[in-house]
Amino acid sequence: MRIGIPKEIKVLEGRVGLIPAAVAELVRHGHEVCVEQSAGILSGYSDDQYQAIGAEIVPDAETVYGKAELVVKVKEPQPSEVPQLRADHMLFSYLHLAAEPELAGGLLDVGLTALAFETVEEADGRLPLLAPMSDIAGRIAAQVGVHYLHRPLGGKGILLGGLPAAQRGRVVVLGAGVAGGNAATVAAAVGAEVTVFDRDREKLAAMRTLGGNVTGLYSYSEQIEKAVISADLVIGAVLVTGERAPHLVSAEVVRQMEPGSVVVDISVDQGGCIETTKPTTYAHPTFVWEGVVHFGVTNMPGAVPKTSSQVLSAALIRPVLALAEDGWEKDPALAAGINVRAGQIIHPGLKKSLT
Repeated sequence: MRIGIPKEIKVLEGRVGLIPAAVAELVRHGHEVCVEQSAGILSGYSDDQYQAIGAEIVPDAETVYGKAELVVKVKEPQPSEVPQLRADHMLFSYLHLAAEPELAGGLLDVGLTALAFETVEEADGRLPLLAPMSDIAGRIAAQVGVHYLHRPLGGKGILLGGLPAAQRGRVVVLGAGVAGGNAATVAAAVGAEVTVFDRDREKLAAMRTLGGNVTGLYSYSEQIEKAVISADLVIGAVLVTGERAPHLVSAEVVRQMEPGSVVVDISVDQGGCIETTKPTTYAHPTFVWEGVVHFGVTNMPGAVPKTSSQVLSAALIRPVLALAEDGWEKDPALAAGINVRAGQIIHPGLKKSLT
């Protein structure tokens, strides 16, 4: 199969669909791979490295899309990329279409088969292609929160872990899955008082093992509201596979937070689990609403592209090899990844959100 890897063009996105070592596996299995010139540069991989393992370097995205049958990229197609897609293309990337109805409509009009990394789902509910980036996003979310609590950046001016004679900061994490768990891990490690909300008792039990400064609570609305109002940092990490994220925190609750508090919503890709969330980019990462600093970057792992590309490629190589062969739809996990096909919405979660 002819596989194409275009350069990412989302604002300050440095990741690449597959690193050279992963491309070498595809070539070894007899597939042709074309990579857009400088696609891997920001992740630390040169064109020469791709050429050395048998990939073809092409000058522009138009050539990649023109040659490819399977397009492997990281982020959802940007407006300038949609016209380059064809009905006979298979697109494999993060899509988050529940929060992007215009993009969903564009892909439906093209008529291609588009699979989303975030909806490839194992029988036990694991999301193997989302988990690596959730690991990173959760850690970044806590680091970002520490950073934006600094007074020169608009925060209330506290050291999250506190010191002798100074109070610890209060962190609320909504969701104890992969992203939320990583956020809680970092926040706990710096010494904050961390409260994690979830509906799964086993996940809450796992959060308690992080330390005596971590409390796991069931996601009762009243308890969430009370905790958020008194929090210094709130991290949203709620996911319903394929669907738009539910709002667990209303604008009225955010309005009652102290000025200089910080909200980091990892769920922003799926619309956000905090009502006041809106998408931002690393060029302009924050906005202030009613005195509360909001960070809503939709590609958080793009800040560490080398690490992100390495772990993402390790997760992608097996499904990409499978997609390059006939009969891939017999794999239930990959079949679950299909979001749209031949002008139809296929994924039930996406259908629920958009129809």
